[in-house]
Amino acid sequence: MQIDFHHGVTYAIARLAGFEHEEASIVAYCAQYVDDSTNSGVINFDNGAMYSRISSAHKMLDYRNFLELANHYVWIPFHFLPGNNYLPAGQDPAGSFINKLICRPNSYVAQDMVRECIQRQTDPYGLYRLGITMHVYADTWAHQGFVGVNHRINEAKNLVNAKGKPDRNLRNRVTNFFVTEALPLGHGAVLSHPDKPFLRWGYTNGRGEKIIRDNPQDFLEAAEQMCRAMQRYLQQDPDATVPGLPEKDRATIGTLLETIIDDKGRHRHQKWLQAIADGIFSFGAAQVSYAARGQNSWKYAALGIEGDEENRNKLAYNPEFLKSHWKLFHDALKAHQFFVIHDLLPRYGICTA
Repeated sequence: MQIDFHHGVTYAIARLAGFEHEEASIVAYCAQYVDDSTNSGVINFDNGAMYSRISSAHKMLDYRNFLELANHYVWIPFHFLPGNNYLPAGQDPAGSFINKLICRPNSYVAQDMVRECIQRQTDPYGLYRLGITMHVYADTWAHQGFVGVNHRINEAKNLVNAKGKPDRNLRNRVTNFFVTEALPLGHGAVLSHPDKPFLRWGYTNGRGEKIIRDNPQDFLEAAEQMCRAMQRYLQQDPDATVPGLPEKDRATIGTLLETIIDDKGRHRHQKWLQAIADGIFSFGAAQVSYAARGQNSWKYAALGIEGDEENRNKLAYNPEFLKSHWKLFHDALKAHQFFVIHDLLPRYGICTA
């Protein structure tokens, strides 16, 4: 998914789940910042303090990245959560190990990830972790059928459009984008098709299986389940019975997913923010914005820098850094990554790094 869903739609869902504006803004910012947090390493402050952070994305979501360790630490916990072929912990899917790694929507693995987030909400960075968790949870619908490592199952051919006709436009774009041996990482073989809410399309994967995708339906189901997860978060009970999206608002989300058809995510994002500002949802009008970098960003507020030079110079230390949105996001990022790789996936017999 792209910024239109991870930020704009996530904000709307959070409000519809019962969060007030400020908290919903934090959740939505974190959900999108997972895709924009591309730097890692130690930050040195001028008073001798230090802070170490990790990245949750490769620059430009580079499908050509072949660093296996980076794949495991970034793609798997943040973008292609393994689904264990829909089986619960303690059960193994038939076939090879790769069948455990394939991303599946709302798998038991994904539900256990959400459960842990709800149960750890009293952590200082609990709300920030919710945003990160919602990013990964949403991506289990968008990235279903793909894996976050280099494997032939990610290959795609016989690409078709909504009418089942050959999608020559996509085939030409893929051919011009990079050499074919780079394709088996994530959903690189189909570029951003899985991330565009309005598309209906299909392909044949590396196993010869014909896959039909209905993004509007998948994205709407993701929105429904995200709303239920956030309602359970508010009730502090991962097993609570909750209503989900209000019927009218669900219909509105479904309509926008279908009718906002700009090719670029940032253009769709602006239309979602305008719809929210126009008050078309039951929570009323709201002004929402997002800046990954620059003077309106969390990073600037925490570190006082606009670009990515924090690893090259000692920065002026401000005691407020410890309570900054940026620092709490990165605390949550590390907690999420550690839990998924070292606690969650091993329950399902998955060792990734």
